[in-house]
Parts: sequence; structure tokens; C-alpha cells
Amino acid sequence: MGLILPLLFFYFGWFGKSWMNNLTLAMVYVLLGLGLNIVVGLAGLLDLGFVAFYAVGAYFLALGAEYLGIGFWTALFLAPLLAALCGGLLGFPVLKMHGDYLAIVTLGFGEIIRLVLVNWISFTGGPNGASVPAPTIFNLEFVRRARGDAVPFHEFFGLPYSSEYRYLFVYLLLFVISMIALRFFTQLRVMPIGRSWEALREDEIACRSLGINHVTVKLSAFMLGAMIGGLAGVFFATAQGFISPQSFNFFESVLILSIVVLGGMGSSIGVIIAAFTLTLLPEFLREFAGYRVLLFGLLMILMMIWRPNGLLRPKRSVFRKSEVA
Repeated sequence: MGLILPLLFFYFGWFGKSWMNNLTLAMVYVLLGLGLNIVVGLAGLLDLGFVAFYAVGAYFLALGAEYLGIGFWTALFLAPLLAALCGGLLGFPVLKMHGDYLAIVTLGFGEIIRLVLVNWISFTGGPNGASVPAPTIFNLEFVRRARGDAVPFHEFFGLPYSSEYRYLFVYLLLFVISMIALRFFTQLRVMPIGRSWEALREDEIACRSLGINHVTVKLSAFMLGAMIGGLAGVFFATAQGFISPQSFNFFESVLILSIVVLGGMGSSIGVIIAAFTLTLLPEFLREFAGYRVLLFGLLMILMMIWRPNGLLRPKRSVFRKSEVA
């Protein structure tokens, strides 16, 4: 990842604004995939409403800026906490369910959030969506004309104005945070909580007989995944500059889940590869845009036949002899 992403960044100047937007969106899906990988890949909880936490983060920035004057950096810290709280409120009563029942409840939660965003027009803007202010860094705004005492980024550095600077900023910050998230994900697998997630995924009855509180352990995975989803929502809203409920439909949940399955459940590197593949591949197949969903489904079927464990099978956790003893 540390090699591939800088190379992609190097091509920004060649690809132009549309490709910068696509690469930034791919990085957002990397973050979403890592978050859902904790819930599905490590803890084994089938969450079909993960897009709801994604929407919470995005709309917190948009509505917080409109009604409370909250900026990008404030939302970057508060939105993940709000998403985690929503994950806790949903997870506590439903995580005693298993399999299909849990999937149905989370699917319903995702649809409820979307319908609230669509129908609460006076607050969310409804189908018309909501605008998102440009981000700032050290009081420099990525706009042509800054507000108040702020200074436009391009004027401060004596550069011609370009909307690409906004994508550039979001991409670089996403790159750094994704590096941190990747390292954090790797460490989680060898920590006691990570091993508890995997143990519950494999045999919940055995874990409960050993005294593991299965609800608390599952809830920690659910809330942590929701937190990362909310964080990704902030970056998505910032990069796009405008959001609407249509950006958080059920297909988005399916796409994020497909990234986890395609990459290999529990495999962080596989999720990154899958995120870039599923995000950028449609750009090379624009001539077949009408068959996008069909091709997407065909790809998943072929993967399940030839690579049922995903692109990269995760390594099993290694226990030291002293820990086993």
C-alpha cells in the first residue's frame, strides 16, 4: 500500500480532475472496507446496514456546518464518535441475534436512516441534498474566494486556482489515516480483543463457556467499525462538496460488503486491492455502463467459484507457546 498509493498520486497531474475524484473515492472505500472488515471479517457479524454510519459521518459535517458552524477538523473528530454511539445504540439490543436475523435488522436500520434523510426535508434538505463547505488547513481555504479572514490556498502559495487542490488535500490526508488504520487493524488481530472477535466468529458457544461476554465483545467490534464508517463519511462529504440520500442507498452497503468478501474477510491488504479494483474498474468500462450491475454480479460469482476465500486469504493468528500454556 505504501508503494502503490504514492505511485497513483504521482499520476494525478496526468489524469485530471475526474481521475483525482475517482482515486479519492477509492481511498474512501478503502477506509470503509477496513471498518466493515472488523465487523464482518474478524467478528463474523453480517452487517447489511453499514452505509448508515457512513451517512451519519457525512451528514454530521454538512448539517453541523450549516446549523452549528462546525468545520472540517471538528467534524473529523466528532463524527466518528457520533457514528460509534449510533453503532452502540443499535448494537446493544440486536447483537444477541445471529446470522440472517442480524442481517435483516441492520438492513432495516440502514433503510431507516436513508428514509429519514429523504423525508426530513426541513432539516436535511431531503432529496435535494446538502452542500458541504470547503475544508481549511491553517486558515487556508480550498476555494476561489475565501470567507471572512481566511485566505484562499492558491493565493497564499501564488498558484493559479484549481479545484484539484481540494481533492489533493483530501487524498493525502486519507492516505495518512489509511496507513494508521491499516497498522491499527494489523495490531488488533494479535491483541486480546481481536482474538476474542475471531474466537467468537469460529465458535460462540465455546467462548461463552469460557466466560467471554459475547455481547460486549461483539459490541466493541460493531462500534469500532461504525466509527471508521463515520470517519469515511466525513472525507466523502468533503471531497464531493455536496451529498444527498442517494449516495447512501442499499447498493452502497452491498458494494462495501463486496469489497470485504472480494479482498478476503480478515485480510486488510486484500480489502485495499478490492476497493481500488471495484472503484476504478467501472471507469475503464464506461462503454458498458448499462451493464455495470450485471458485470459486477458476474465478477462476484466468478470470484466465489475460483477464489472462495477472496483475493488474499488472511494469515491465521499465531499464538506463542507461553500464551497457550
